[in-house]
Amino acid sequence: MPGKMVDFQSNGGTTRGHLATPAAGKGPGVLVIQEWWGLVPHIKNVCDRFAAEGFSALAPDMYHGKTADEPDGAGKLFMALNIGQAEKDLRGAAAFLAQHSSTAKLGAVGFCMGGQLALFAATVNPSVGATVNFYGIHPNVKPDYSKLSGPVLGLFAEKDTFVTPQTARDVDAAIKQAGKSSEIHIYPNVDHAFFNDENTAAYNKASADDAWRRTLAFFRQHLK
Repeated sequence: MPGKMVDFQSNGGTTRGHLATPAAGKGPGVLVIQEWWGLVPHIKNVCDRFAAEGFSALAPDMYHGKTADEPDGAGKLFMALNIGQAEKDLRGAAAFLAQHSSTAKLGAVGFCMGGQLALFAATVNPSVGATVNFYGIHPNVKPDYSKLSGPVLGLFAEKDTFVTPQTARDVDAAIKQAGKSSEIHIYPNVDHAFFNDENTAAYNKASADDAWRRTLAFFRQHLK
């Protein structure tokens, strides 16, 4: 069942998001956080795929209606992201999603910029009990890993020049150093955004399918 756009409260204002729920009505809640392009069809489709697997998924619109279809525009939106507002939007999204979740603990998954924001969401929302970070990056978002309230799964790409394998290993080490649980997987011979099936230059079906399988298994294990 395809999702729909909804409005939720965010620090006195409202923010929009794409909500997809399973046929059963409620499933374990997962926040799905966009790449630097914005809340584009690919991210909405990821929410719908989660719903088909029995989850309730919400993708908050972190850019408040703006999207980009080429890297220059995406880069401008990415760097203009207001971190204070993003924190409020993520808190509001988590509170709204909790009403549609069958579990007290929520998951957070994000891609590129969203991967870093998923980590951030998990450090500012105690309700986020498991996080999947797909090649997350944002220079202005600095999560305090000591505040993580659940384990992290990191999925990275060997050929990624934005988030290099060494960067991935550094994030993994920093989370563990903070006394939290982290595991990473670095996919060989693929590039940044290998999961995005609308990005034909980067998409790698075999790696994307494996990453999706790992993501579902991780959330099923930790969101009870």
